[in-house]
Amino acid sequence: MDIRTLCADDLELICRHREAMFRDAGKGDDVLRPMTAHFREWLRPRLANGSYFGFMMSDGGTVVAGIGLMLIDWPPHPAHPLQDQRGYVLNVFVEPDYRHRGLARALMRLADEEFGRRGIGYAVLHATDKGRPLYLGMGWNGTTEMAKTPEASPEGHGG
Repeated sequence: MDIRTLCADDLELICRHREAMFRDAGKGDDVLRPMTAHFREWLRPRLANGSYFGFMMSDGGTVVAGIGLMLIDWPPHPAHPLQDQRGYVLNVFVEPDYRHRGLARALMRLADEEFGRRGIGYAVLHATDKGRPLYLGMGWNGTTEMAKTPEASPEGHGG
């Protein structure tokens, strides 16, 4: 497997991976199509300026897995009392024919290394049901986070 960092030319590939990840989690095209269109425009400047970063894995020149990473502004917290940022892991995806070969685990190790290189001592992610066993097995723990779409919010603008 070849490993490389993300670049601006990966925009469409990241969008495809993200959509496939959510489709695997049971989401339908009625949500995924508009989400992907909006995500594409959200991602474009962040990928270009490096605030969205990560890795791709290739087999024989074909990308088969990827991971996205970000640093998010966060006030000091008991989990990181001297830091005002958290690492954020998103869009972990492995092509179906390459699953159960350790690629997602390898990507998560790269994420740990990259966060460490950037001086980040605490990271979060939102796990799908399929991904949860991997993350738990790598030392990730559940948090107290909860989510809600506010009643006054425009449709589709919630978590």
